[in-house]
Amino acid sequence: MTRAEAKEHNRRALLAAARLIVARDGHRARLEEIAEQAGLTTGAVYSLFGSKNGLLVALVTDYLGPHYDGIEEAVPADMGLIEAVEVFARHYRRLCDDPDALRHLSFEISLQDLALRDPELAPRLAASVRAHEERLTALLSGRLHHGTALTPRQAQRLATALRSLLVGLSQGVILGLATVSEDYFAATARALITPDVLGPP
Repeated sequence: MTRAEAKEHNRRALLAAARLIVARDGHRARLEEIAEQAGLTTGAVYSLFGSKNGLLVALVTDYLGPHYDGIEEAVPADMGLIEAVEVFARHYRRLCDDPDALRHLSFEISLQDLALRDPELAPRLAASVRAHEERLTALLSGRLHHGTALTPRQAQRLATALRSLLVGLSQGVILGLATVSEDYFAATARALITPDVLGPP
């Protein structure tokens, strides 16, 4: 194994261990236990991520990246705005049926709990989430709606509304608080495409 391969192997091992332990222990997650679970030392965490918070921020990026990759694959560039939003919403609803959906939600809530308790971590995690929301903004920007291309500003406003709506709906489905279909997700997402939400160009 080359040095670069060993570094990547250790990085992946630490991310996997952190995800497991953060989901289980929340704010009580200990760096020493994460390193032990990965078969490494805390020195490896500092070497690869700079700090425990650096590891947690990388964890968010690692967690959200494949999610947005899947969305980008599902929404071709030539698709109109309404259809793109519906496809995005349906994709979100299907994620609720993943056998690991409850474990994923537990992990997300644990990260939010960590952010609430650590004033240094909160803005770094928020920045990581915003970076992924920017991917959704880019995905929506320029799509046609009533013959007019959505501006980046309008796409950003819609992306914020969509993410907030779909995260809340998904949590309700996963926790058994709501029994709603893909059609419902698509309809509620589509209902956000209004002048009030989009704002001026």
